[in-house]
Amino acid sequence: MEKPRPRRNTAALRQHWARPHIAPMEAVDVALCLAVDVSASVSFDEFGLMMGGLAAASREPDIAAATAAGPRGAAAVALLFWSGVREQAVALNWARLDGEVACEAFAAAVDATPRLFAGSTTALGEGMVAGLALLARLPAVSSRLVLDVSGDGASNQGRAPGPVRDVGVAAGVVINGLAVLNEEPGLLAHYEADVIGGPGSFAMACADYADFADAMRRKLWRELRGGLVA
Repeated sequence: MEKPRPRRNTAALRQHWARPHIAPMEAVDVALCLAVDVSASVSFDEFGLMMGGLAAASREPDIAAATAAGPRGAAAVALLFWSGVREQAVALNWARLDGEVACEAFAAAVDATPRLFAGSTTALGEGMVAGLALLARLPAVSSRLVLDVSGDGASNQGRAPGPVRDVGVAAGVVINGLAVLNEEPGLLAHYEADVIGGPGSFAMACADYADFADAMRRKLWRELRGGLVA
């Protein structure tokens, strides 16, 4: 069976956000930027639940298997924190995950990641711009580019998320969302209307941060397996 041809679909993104060179890694099946809301509505206890949930999800055997299930046997994952207009930070840069050992190392790094800034407003569009920029700096060829946005509030500052979504989709990025409903019960509708986009895109909801681990596990599995699931 002929192997899939590499899609160098980061080129369109680089036209918008050029950044310094990063050491290359081997080609991957999917590049997944995890863009996580750390605005003022997220307490430090909730931040701990969120990071613990992401780490726990990354350690699940089905997630570790999914990272290596594609033709290239690996996924690239990065973690981004976002809040106000000038509050975005790369918490964990691109890592190549190809099974249990790599996923455990990533989970341990997530467990040890500090909040980096206290957070203020919810500049969702600005966070999405930062996530697309991080995808543009992916140091590998990837068959799929995915921006995974998690948050507990609607955009209330900065550029609107809808036009940012449109730019990302035009550049070949699939944008998915995980809405935490503890602050705003109608947040899922905002994500569905203004955040997600691209072939096979989806939005999920969880009731509170206590449910974050299970929701993130289901979301990661769907994103990592997206190219293999009909």
